[in-house]
Amino acid sequence: MEDNNKKQIKISLMTLLKIVFLLIVLILLICSIVYWRKYNENKEVSKKEVKSEVNNLYNSALDESDKPIIYIYPEQETLVSVKLGNSKDLICTYPKYNENDGWTVNAKPNGDLQDIKTGRKLYALYWEGKSSKIYNYENVQEGFVVRGENTAEFLEEKLEILGLNEREAEEFIVYWLPQMEKNKYNYIRFETQEEIEKEMPLEIEPKPDTIIRILMDWKALDEKIEIEEQKLEKVNREGFTVVEWGGSILNESIIK
Repeated sequence: MEDNNKKQIKISLMTLLKIVFLLIVLILLICSIVYWRKYNENKEVSKKEVKSEVNNLYNSALDESDKPIIYIYPEQETLVSVKLGNSKDLICTYPKYNENDGWTVNAKPNGDLQDIKTGRKLYALYWEGKSSKIYNYENVQEGFVVRGENTAEFLEEKLEILGLNEREAEEFIVYWLPQMEKNKYNYIRFETQEEIEKEMPLEIEPKPDTIIRILMDWKALDEKIEIEEQKLEKVNREGFTVVEWGGSILNESIIK
């Protein structure tokens, strides 16, 4: 009888242990399900945040072109006429732009200029204008996403490819760097020559051998987004060369 009782107790203990084990497995299974659900929810939120950043780019507009500046380097001292095609969109110019005649300067090979109307000596021509360009899905498929702290190094590399010399690149960088390096990330895209020409045609007489026009569109980002890297072609300077650089900050707008 005593042996039977011991046997029953042993069986009961074994059964209890099995139940406890099954409960532990069930609890672990439930915890795993809860964890994965939460993980996927967080992942979806993260995706939505990144998608929101991309959509912000798609819904961005260029309010104005900032500090386009024009350098002129003839092979010999030359009287040069410079005209901007959409002069009605100009906000500010220096020297003062003439609606009918544009600018006329005496240009030297080292880039020194003299305004014919005022006699003032210059090193470049400056203009700023309104922009009607709207960014949508198609024209933000490419570009660069750069950490703010890496902005200077990035611009040094890309501006050299696009044809700027060190002095021009320095002026470009010191103008934009204070606004860009403090951001977590920056979306950056360089407009094509066709886009720049459509926005503000540039007419120069006599006609230069090389025209370099650089317009950087950019926007601060809180999160990194994945886009196709923009392909930039190396630009070589030959003969009579004219260089223009500027940039625009993308602002919120409605896609048109």
